[in-house]
Amino acid sequence: MKIHNFYAGPAILPAPVLKQAAEGVTNFAETGLSILEISHRSPEFVAVLDEAEALVRELLEVSDDYGVLFLTGGASSEFYLTAMNLLNEDETAGYIDTGSWSAKAIKEAKAFGEVKVLASSKEANYNYIPTGFDIPAGLKYVHLTSNNTIFGTQFKEFPATEAPLVADMSSDIFSRPLPLERFGIIYAGAQKNMGPAGVTLVIVRKDLLGKVKRHLPTMLDYRTHIEKQSSFNTPPCFPIYVSMLTLRWVKEQGGVAAIAKRNEEKAQLLYDEIDRNPKFKAAVADPASRSLMNVTFVPTDEADTKPFLAAAKAAGCVGLGGHRSVGGFRASIYNSMPKESVQVLVDVMKAF
Repeated sequence: MKIHNFYAGPAILPAPVLKQAAEGVTNFAETGLSILEISHRSPEFVAVLDEAEALVRELLEVSDDYGVLFLTGGASSEFYLTAMNLLNEDETAGYIDTGSWSAKAIKEAKAFGEVKVLASSKEANYNYIPTGFDIPAGLKYVHLTSNNTIFGTQFKEFPATEAPLVADMSSDIFSRPLPLERFGIIYAGAQKNMGPAGVTLVIVRKDLLGKVKRHLPTMLDYRTHIEKQSSFNTPPCFPIYVSMLTLRWVKEQGGVAAIAKRNEEKAQLLYDEIDRNPKFKAAVADPASRSLMNVTFVPTDEADTKPFLAAAKAAGCVGLGGHRSVGGFRASIYNSMPKESVQVLVDVMKAF
């Protein structure tokens, strides 16, 4: 029986990527060595790092004004690194509070400067994306979490601001084209939509760096990693390799514009069934706030929770349990999730 992987992360990867990654573990680039044991200074791995960066630049149209970095520590480390590198103690940054991850970013940023929460949906358990709020002049940057894996919400349009945007895009990076010129920093843990856990992509506008008054430890200064091309210390070679293979796959699918169209079709298929089926109810009522990556829904009758999960598992659909703060169900349908697997889930819902 085919397994349909709806886990939120670490999440599904394309089948061809898994096959190529497995081959690389036993014999990488015909070296007779594993990707797990080859030197990160070897020409074979440097070629991987170079191709990974080139694919990021091509797929997202990243100019030379930006550094492209492959770091460790996950998005959770970027919560403080972004503020540490950009925000002085006497300056203010704006934050939009749309879920658990943005709340954690706000907490970390307060250690480095003033933080102004511009808008929040906390009062409604984060079940919508705020709109129509004021953004004052003079902010150093405006931070947002573009997609919220737990609550199933997503920014469809990014707020207009004179200050550069800083965004956690861990769960929807490479899922759609971006107006990159509006962003100062984009960061993303790989394990939801780009590759395996262990590497974090950071795209940072170079002219924003070197402006803070505080001393930055060498490892925590973005300029260090730009200068050393993500190899100041030993990089996470295998996660970078698998991410590079995944980005190749995205390019082969037609790039992010083609991927975006597929993502919209998959999400529409599932949301249509949720809205049609009396057994289920969308956790996010407003279609304008609904995530195309993480579809959250609840049973009309709580007693149906375990029977539905059992029916889904019997059809090969796994990873559908909702986060404890929301309950119900969550179907994560990232780039690598085929429409056929979404259809299997929809068929289970119809039968249920």
